[in-house]
Amino acid sequence: MSSQPENLIALNIPMPDRKDLDPDMQKYFAKCDEKLGMVPNVLQAYAFDQNKLRNFANFYNEIMLGDSGLSKLEREMIGVVVSSHNHCYYCLVAHGQSVRQLSGDPVLGELMVMNYRVAKLSPRQRAMLDFAVKLTEHLDRVDEPDRQKLRDVGFSERDIWDIATVVGLFNLTNRVSSATGMMPNMEYHAKNR
Repeated sequence: MSSQPENLIALNIPMPDRKDLDPDMQKYFAKCDEKLGMVPNVLQAYAFDQNKLRNFANFYNEIMLGDSGLSKLEREMIGVVVSSHNHCYYCLVAHGQSVRQLSGDPVLGELMVMNYRVAKLSPRQRAMLDFAVKLTEHLDRVDEPDRQKLRDVGFSERDIWDIATVVGLFNLTNRVSSATGMMPNMEYHAKNR
């Protein structure tokens, strides 16, 4: 028996069977099964409206997997630190696992979830994560000196845009996940420890 609630989301929205999804979404879910060994619950939750599912998947994949001066690990680290600040259970579990996997360091994954400030980070990573927290916590106080700190550790103008976009994505998804009571896939808990 699991301590985590069994529901996908806390809202009473009927979810379609996979066989009832459009062919492109069936193919997308099959690709998730192949690459991840599961379909992330966030995608299953969006499946009640396949247009929203497509838009979410395309937006997420472009920001988190598209071309960028930020590594996949750096983007996941940003996501976990933003989610930690927002106390988003779903994203902390799912993306904490991604940090563990991409870094090969289970401790780093836990530190990102609990308190990135105690982790041994490069000056680049520290500046990036400090910026992510400030943008999450006090977006009205982000100003030129904050951007300059990022430039000073080697981030380009495009990189700063990408950092801001990842921060924005996770602030959005944290709120949707928390508001709907979305639960992460159980598989995430044990992976890469």
